[in-house]
Amino acid sequence: MKQYVIIAKDGIDADALERRMQARPFHLAGASQLKANGQFVVGGATLNEQGQMNGSVMIVQFDTDADFEYWYNNEPYIQQGVWQEISVQPFKVANVE
Repeated sequence: MKQYVIIAKDGIDADALERRMQARPFHLAGASQLKANGQFVVGGATLNEQGQMNGSVMIVQFDTDADFEYWYNNEPYIQQGVWQEISVQPFKVANVE
């Protein structure tokens, strides 16, 4: 499987946190589905100094780039404008024993 690391920053406008909270149940449902399919490696929210969510880091894996693109284009945080700055890089989880 091909692995990808996504580092995304939320918007900084006054409605950014509310936008995240509205999209969050859909994002988490999608992440749960990815996990059930063996496509979610790890992920979570980044926090600002006040402990509020302001971005995300995810490591996901898909059989093909096309499968990744399909997921990416349908990710609620992207569709609903939560993530404003997004970096996607090929990734390989270290096999540490």
